[in-house]
Amino acid sequence: MRRREFIAGLGSAAAWPLAARAQQKAMPLIGVLYGVSAAEWTRQMAAFHRGLSETGFVEGRNVAIEYHWAEGQVERMGAMARKLVERKVAVILVGGSLPGVRAAMATTKTIPIVFTTNTDPVATGVVASLNRPGGNTTGVTGLGSELLPKRLELLHELLPKATKFAVLTNPANPVTTKDALDGAQAAARPLGFEIIFVNARSEGEIDGAFASAVKQGADALLPIDAYFESRREQIAALGLRYRLPTTIGTRESVTAGMLMAYGASILELYRQAGVYVGRILKGEKPGDLPVLQPTKFELILNLRTAKALGLTIPPNLLALADEVIE
Repeated sequence: MRRREFIAGLGSAAAWPLAARAQQKAMPLIGVLYGVSAAEWTRQMAAFHRGLSETGFVEGRNVAIEYHWAEGQVERMGAMARKLVERKVAVILVGGSLPGVRAAMATTKTIPIVFTTNTDPVATGVVASLNRPGGNTTGVTGLGSELLPKRLELLHELLPKATKFAVLTNPANPVTTKDALDGAQAAARPLGFEIIFVNARSEGEIDGAFASAVKQGADALLPIDAYFESRREQIAALGLRYRLPTTIGTRESVTAGMLMAYGASILELYRQAGVYVGRILKGEKPGDLPVLQPTKFELILNLRTAKALGLTIPPNLLALADEVIE
């Protein structure tokens, strides 16, 4: 080999690691920001990865992901969002609570944000409209408070002699509280039972809300706010202590010990969120992607909790259930 060719070869060999590092550095980075813990959200994240893979992105192969978990302390999400912005992530996937979504939106007006939420994103000011969100934000909504009437109907089938149901709301989220008030009262009238409202905005206030519900003669309690999903173990334990049936929207809450859940398929919502993140990485603008609403819903029952409360679940509800935890 000629000396000139040999030196040129050395130059190419030396440049190759630099080029490889540059290529790795160019791999898009997704920021994940959630109000819960990683252990609680393994199924949801697996569904998110499935959706992401449908658009051709696989973690570690052609995309990197940085996870931030608030462990139920939503007040930490603002600082976590700022860290993701400093890391120059390409997209932020955010959820677990409306404050978390707002924290991300307050931190950046340019980085695309994909949210998952159970609140009305238009009424809460997250997007301008469902069809044309505008700005840098879009996502999927699980229709949390909108499903309250159906949960009340199912609870009434389970407890036909009940006369009073308590709805647990979070004063820190007034829009969801108003939706819950309107929906619950409308559902209660034709069924002939009374709705009472109890409030809690922190872990310490939840116990007091249960005590208040029992004192007012409630036959069951329905938590309505994303925050209460992060307190599912506490709420399930209080339900057993006060012998008060509880129902909410997610499977995780029923596996934690609540009696019943009816809501959108959370795994389908996260798959859709993964698809949206992938589409944005390919160049689509979040403001042009309509907010997705659920088309698949699930009823999940916990027979262990029913037995502990001295309840017998009617055969018709068992037949309707997508999953029964024994």
